[in-house]
Amino acid sequence: MDANLRFWRAEGQSFFQRFLLWADALDPLLLLKSSNEIKRTRLLIQIDEKTPSEPIQNNQTKEAFLLSLTSVHPDTDKIIPILFRPPAFMPITLPLVIVSSVQRQAKHSFFWQFVFHTYTTAFTLVNGNGTPKAEEYSLQQKQILLGLGAVSYSACVGALPLSFVNRFASKSSLMQFVVRKLLPAPLFGLTSAFTVAMVRSPEFDNGIEVMDRNGKVVGVSKKAGEKAVMETALSRAVLFGTTFFLPEVLMYFVQRARFVKNHRALGPVRMFVIMSVLAGMLPVSFSMFSQCGEIKRADLEPEILSSTEETEFFYNRGV
Repeated sequence: MDANLRFWRAEGQSFFQRFLLWADALDPLLLLKSSNEIKRTRLLIQIDEKTPSEPIQNNQTKEAFLLSLTSVHPDTDKIIPILFRPPAFMPITLPLVIVSSVQRQAKHSFFWQFVFHTYTTAFTLVNGNGTPKAEEYSLQQKQILLGLGAVSYSACVGALPLSFVNRFASKSSLMQFVVRKLLPAPLFGLTSAFTVAMVRSPEFDNGIEVMDRNGKVVGVSKKAGEKAVMETALSRAVLFGTTFFLPEVLMYFVQRARFVKNHRALGPVRMFVIMSVLAGMLPVSFSMFSQCGEIKRADLEPEILSSTEETEFFYNRGV
């Protein structure tokens, strides 16, 4: 078992523990670390016999693991491209969320949602489980094609209500309210989950590696792959569904209570609210399920169970 997964097993037993870890791991300053520094840190962690099997107390060791968690893929042992590391997720998605939430024209909405879903889908692909194998086709090519299809479909679905309301119901205040205020949250939540499921579908088509408590790979499980993808899709739906819904609610009360008297100041206030919600929801979303996922013996395929007597198995869920 990779050192990153062992760390999550030891330090991320509860949602609160995972939340605190992600709050530290999402620090954008970690993006400033060089590749050589990451490699040195990773090497020290790998050769250190004290790789945690229980919670660690040394702050320096924990900082080294945080750098490893956010910079190195646990399945491939390769350094993650800087734009797709977890600390880069908020700085990149924040302006895309803000721009997407204020669009009033279908064409502009389609473009910005296409850009938004392209990045989040690429992030999901890079940070997914790295063990699925395929002989009859290029797995990477299939995932890219699935991702492009999912991104195009999601952008169309997101822009379609605006196209409808601008063409057929421009004078209906109720329709304007529903399309511009109520629909974006569930649409972004559902389409974000959809893109995750599509781009990572080879994981439940081909299965992912599962390990026993000692880190020994005992087999490849489609059921574990399905569980990993569904958990990640749900966490992404919660993240962006809440990020688009909660600011609308908060801004409604801000305007109703007249906390901001200058109408021109509503724009900056809205951006600050969106940033605050996204910053708070990101560690919540990532913490909903452990990176070192767990699956019970009864939930695995019979061919895996026949080779071991273990009752609990583990896998890399991905981000």
